[in-house]
This record gives sequence, C-alpha cells and structure tokens, in this order.
Amino acid sequence: MNTIITPELVSLDKLTAGTKRGVIEALANIVGSAGRSSAVQELTADVWAREETSETGMPGGIAIPHCRTGAVTEATLAFARLAEPVDFGSSDGPADLVFMIAAP
Repeated sequence: MNTIITPELVSLDKLTAGTKRGVIEALANIVGSAGRSSAVQELTADVWAREETSETGMPGGIAIPHCRTGAVTEATLAFARLAEPVDFGSSDGPADLVFMIAAP
C-alpha cells in the first residue's frame, strides 16, 4: 500500500492563489508534479465540480475540497497552509489550511 500523503504533496506558506479555484488548481498541479496524476486539468475540473455542489469550508479555517476521479493513480491527499486565507464558504471565515483529497 502506498502512502496517501508524502512531503511532495505538502505546500507551506507558498501558495498565494487568492481564490478557491486557484487553490484547487495549484493543489492539482502539486498532485501532478508528485506523479500521481497525468491529467491535472481533469483533476482540477472534477474537484471544482464537486466544490460547486457544496462548499467545503469548515469551522476553524479549514477546507477539504475532494472528489472521486479517474485523474489520479492512487488515493491522494495534498495539503497547503496558505500564505493568505481564501474563502471556501465556511460560516466563520476563510480557510488557511486546505486538504485536497482525490480518490480513484
């Protein structure tokens, strides 16, 4: 069994996307760079489609965008501690900790 998260799937204080779509795109690119997706645009589209059905912001500055997709080769968790918080729809404000989950 492979590890769901590795150091290559973690971004600390570097991501400055500004929008949730931008954060999702950046995390999908991280997944692609780690060799877990050769279809980064499909991964981005699948996570975004899921996000549009129900926002994934949680109390405490956390967001958990996620999806099932054929765009990943194995279950993957990418994490970013954002340089600037981004609104993911939580009632208590924007998120600065984002966990993106992609399951095949």
